[in-house]
Amino acid sequence: MKKFNFHPVEHFKTITEHKKLVAEGCFKVGLYRQGILHDLSKYMPEEFMVGALFYQGNRSPNNAEREKKGYSAAWLHHKGRNKHHYEYWVDYSSQTNGGAFIPVKMPLKFVIEMLMDRVAASKVYNGENYRDDMPLQYFSRSMDTIIMHPETKKLLYALLRMLSVYGEEKTFNYIKRRLLRNGTY
Repeated sequence: MKKFNFHPVEHFKTITEHKKLVAEGCFKVGLYRQGILHDLSKYMPEEFMVGALFYQGNRSPNNAEREKKGYSAAWLHHKGRNKHHYEYWVDYSSQTNGGAFIPVKMPLKFVIEMLMDRVAASKVYNGENYRDDMPLQYFSRSMDTIIMHPETKKLLYALLRMLSVYGEEKTFNYIKRRLLRNGTY
């Protein structure tokens, strides 16, 4: 079994760099509130201490916690407080007797924040090797199995594809000047 060491300084630097990159992306498209408030729960003890304990620098510490325990308490805490995660938008169906879980269409501003989150995570974990197609590649690996509203999934995929083909500047301009001006998808 892998031994983990406590790395609070490195973890703090990683989550702060991630938060800074998300803020930059959100500010470029005019989502200032999302940029400022993004991932503040990562600094709470329930998430920060786990992140520092399972820190590796090249992937989410939540995955390491999940591998060791069979679940990630930090992730459960995080996804329940951050509306830019599609997992936040899963609810019981009122149309079934068994209470089946169904995905709910995400508000546009949170879909855009989710995009910025994925771009920032790819940048942090890939460093100087980052390319604009990496967030799309990462999403494509799980796209068919995740519980995400079809319209949300379609928009996220389209934006990730646009990013991979046209780059950040054109994609972010499209988001700011077309998507967010319309306010819906």
